[in-house]
Amino acid sequence: MIDVWIYTLVSVIVVSLISLIGVFSLGININKLKKILIYLISFSAGALLGDAFIHLFPEMVKTSGLTLASSLAILFGILLFFSLEKFVCWRHCHMPITKTHVHSFAYMNLVGDSLHNFIDGLIIAASYLASIPIGMATTLAVILHEIPQEMGDFGVLIHGGFSRSKAIWANLLTGLVAVLGAIIALIFRDIQNIQQFLIPLAIGGFIYIAGSDLIPELHKENETKTSIAQIFYFILGVLVMLALLLVG
Repeated sequence: MIDVWIYTLVSVIVVSLISLIGVFSLGININKLKKILIYLISFSAGALLGDAFIHLFPEMVKTSGLTLASSLAILFGILLFFSLEKFVCWRHCHMPITKTHVHSFAYMNLVGDSLHNFIDGLIIAASYLASIPIGMATTLAVILHEIPQEMGDFGVLIHGGFSRSKAIWANLLTGLVAVLGAIIALIFRDIQNIQQFLIPLAIGGFIYIAGSDLIPELHKENETKTSIAQIFYFILGVLVMLALLLVG
């Protein structure tokens, strides 16, 4: 059990530190950044769906079977992430941006990101409780998703009136909420059926993120060469998850 704690805490700390990556995007030409991100998003979508169907779904079937309860838990995961996204976009501020006024959408983004990271921590801990290889695969899938997300979050904070240093610290603090989620999941691991609930929750969340957030972004680029590259990186993301299964 000590190994699970160590792996989980190291993983969520690494995921939390990904929040700092946004600062590096500031020095990159916007067109070059978009080109990099579109392929990373494609790779991330494949990895999330690959982890959901190659690692997490078989684990759910093995531990609790393919039951109505597990199906409802997957649907709840989709609903939870949908509701979270609606909450982040709850309201917008139309006041001019100044150095002293931070738009409410920037604060709402921080709240939503904190909740998202908390759930990521729960999911990573639950995955390690299932097995170390599944935990590693899920951590990698989360990291791949977090990189483009954190770049976007950093941009939202800067646009909302945060200084660069405040945006860095705010993103880091929200990232560290994942550690809290992981610790809570590990402490309450013995609660009946908690793992059987968290695994399908992760499946639903990953399906929603890939299908609702990432794949629609890919459809904004329709050039043949770019589309072929997107498909390649999507398949590569799935293959990486498959390779982790074979190695594990």
